Amino acid sequence: MSENPEARGAAAVPRQVAGGNGKGGAETSSDPIRVLIVDDHALFRRGLEMVLQSEPDIEVIGEGADGHEAVEMAGDLLPDVVLMDIRMPRRSGIEACTAIKDAAPSAKIVMLTISDEEEDLFEAIKAGATGYLLKEISIDEVPQAVRAVHGGQSLISPSMASKLITEFAALAKRSEERQQQVPAPKLTEREMEVLRLVARGLGNREIARELFISENTVKNHVRNILEKLQLHSRMEAVVYAVREKLLEIT
Repeated sequence: MSENPEARGAAAVPRQVAGGNGKGGAETSSDPIRVLIVDDHALFRRGLEMVLQSEPDIEVIGEGADGHEAVEMAGDLLPDVVLMDIRMPRRSGIEACTAIKDAAPSAKIVMLTISDEEEDLFEAIKAGATGYLLKEISIDEVPQAVRAVHGGQSLISPSMASKLITEFAALAKRSEERQQQVPAPKLTEREMEVLRLVARGLGNREIARELFISENTVKNHVRNILEKLQLHSRMEAVVYAVREKLLEIT
């Protein structure tokens, strides 16, 4: 993992967390943070283990080479934090993430990966990952990241966070456009007649006499109008109809 200026802010963890002194730190317990490392590259796992084991408040309790091993080990060892790659043989990190949350619900999962694909980021978050860090971050930042997620923070590399924000903005815009494009529910001619009379303040019995239909039929029409407009009262139906220019009240 190389030094990257942009990624250095990824962990964004107060330095005092390491001391666990309770002053802004997330973890005050004297018990070490139990970490499970899962990656299909043995050399990378070894590097992470050496860095984390040098920290007095962190303990590496196991290593796995794929998602299948990750799930089994998480269920047996119950780690506090899982550092896991996404692209692995037998079972991907995202698939394993969902299973780990069932086997060890309290475990915080951080995806540590080379994948900067938006789809991987979104799927990881949906699967329950607490963090998504690119392997380009400085290896010295990993212990800080472990402490941060263990203390309840969520971590995303800056470049990936910007993609997430962009996607949320796009989703919001598409949702707004869909709402603007959806036409008002179409009422039948008879339903429009009933709605106009409701708008005039007539009750069901009066509407029935006006249209030469039964009172039960009027009730059915009103119910259908409310269902089509997804409203709850006659007054809401009138207000909606006027706002959408389905009728005019003079």
